[in-house]
Amino acid sequence: MANSLYQWFMVGIVAALHPFFVSVIELNHNPKEKSVEISMRIFVDDFEATLKKFGNTKIDVAKPEDKAALDKLIVNYINQKIQISIDAKKVAMHYVGYEIKQESVWLYFEIDNINTVKKIDVNSNLLYEYQDKQINIFRVKANGVEKSYKLDYPKTFTSFEL
Repeated sequence: MANSLYQWFMVGIVAALHPFFVSVIELNHNPKEKSVEISMRIFVDDFEATLKKFGNTKIDVAKPEDKAALDKLIVNYINQKIQISIDAKKVAMHYVGYEIKQESVWLYFEIDNINTVKKIDVNSNLLYEYQDKQINIFRVKANGVEKSYKLDYPKTFTSFEL
């Protein structure tokens, strides 16, 4: 028992001394709605620091001074950093909104008019300018198939055959 507690204690210390930089991006095809629903989980402090640099402005996602301006900044940043093609056609992501959950910000986007999905190509350098240790984990669900891929700096492209 004491050995187990010691191991967890050491893991906690190592994690505190060596922070990790990871985001999770999920793409879920919803055939009933004919859409691809996208959710992105990013640590709040990493996202705020990145947006501050990108927009050259003070950022507080929990209590924004101007919510409309923050939403516009988020859309501009994400559209510049993530491009998606479905079945060899570049598609546009439409911003739905965001929410804060504990230490993370969850961003929501949607791609409309997607009847079927056979292949998804993703080009992403999300948060790469913030940290060269950034890892972006992509999870894709379509046609009853789930696939994942870890895209870490400096890699920017991944593809999913479904």
